[in-house]
Amino acid sequence: MDVRAFEPDGRGATSGGPLVEELRQESLRLGFSRLGIAPAGPPRRQDLFHHWLDQGFAGVMRGWFERQQSLRADPATLLAGVRSVIMLATDHATTVPSSGRPETEAAPIMGCVAGQGRGRVARYAWGDDYHDVLRSRVNGLGAWLEARMPGCRTRGVVDSAPLAEREFAWLAGLGWFGKNTMLIDTGAGSFFFLTALLTDLDLPADAAMEVDHCGTCTACLDACPTQAFVAPRVLDASRCISALSIEDHGPIDVDLRPGMQDWVFGCDICQEVCPWNRHAPGSTVPAFQPRGDVSGGLPSDGATLSLAELLRLDEAGFRARFKGSPLRRAKRRGLLRSAAIALGNRPDAASFASLANALDDMEPIVRGAAAWALGRWCQAEAALADRARAALRARLEIETDADVRAEIEPALA
Repeated sequence: MDVRAFEPDGRGATSGGPLVEELRQESLRLGFSRLGIAPAGPPRRQDLFHHWLDQGFAGVMRGWFERQQSLRADPATLLAGVRSVIMLATDHATTVPSSGRPETEAAPIMGCVAGQGRGRVARYAWGDDYHDVLRSRVNGLGAWLEARMPGCRTRGVVDSAPLAEREFAWLAGLGWFGKNTMLIDTGAGSFFFLTALLTDLDLPADAAMEVDHCGTCTACLDACPTQAFVAPRVLDASRCISALSIEDHGPIDVDLRPGMQDWVFGCDICQEVCPWNRHAPGSTVPAFQPRGDVSGGLPSDGATLSLAELLRLDEAGFRARFKGSPLRRAKRRGLLRSAAIALGNRPDAASFASLANALDDMEPIVRGAAAWALGRWCQAEAALADRARAALRARLEIETDADVRAEIEPALA
């Protein structure tokens, strides 16, 4: 649908008349932070994506990406006749509440340091599931546009369809690709969500941000503890803490476990060290604030979680504890596996009972990670090391899973 037929000033697609400004104002009213428009068509960097896949850098996500390649290459598979992709950015950064309540004012972005026996969570997952918040907003914007332009069609996408959101956001002028592969805005940094609204309206496109504002900075590349960046703007997801802790629900490569530090869901390191995030805008949206709830008698500030508490969760407890939270994506076995690894990297005597009990978990993945962690404890001070060896020996006597035994034996050795 050509927007020119509906503009009273008769100007063409290079202007869009008042419609685009009305669209922008409505997006702000709904809670989005910024809006840009890109022409619908094959992503311009599709060849780079194919090369990235061919090199095996997608990790456990490779199968999904390969199955969705043809869909990803053409947004018309999501909305027939699509002519424009409206990209929307939503700032989400919040701060850790110091008084048990979310902050009411924006604050500078700072890294979160976990206390002893606690695991870190990526900032975007501190609150409720962003999919629910943004889906409601983008559907509302689509309904507004369809009412404003009768006969037009729209489809909202919130990280739920094979659309190259970052590519279209770049084309829409919402940022440039940083060396950590994140989309970065000069005024907002990189702590923002992307949402897309596809439409068959022919809207005027914004200019892509062609300038590389990273310059000679390599802070993100240097800070990655698992060396996941093969080169600037090339991420090996099989080594990325975020991908490992969220998408990979199996055993983690032994060589990568120390680099996971105390992260149990996602990782913000490459964003925390980025100079462009020093003055990134904060968010006061209630759904994005750290949950700060209390579960199992142990407080959670939303940004970090008690590792002992995680290891005590059964399946029903996991579902109840993380209802409406992004953390459910990691699944119970993935989250508990990461919790055990975190305790292996930072032994905490107060968490010993929970870690030792994890040797009896129903999931071999969790038992194996707990065995590896206790193996690290065997190198700790004498009293703690003796308890760890005793727990490992007791489990080895009854363990029947070959993979778990292969974790216990070197842990004792």
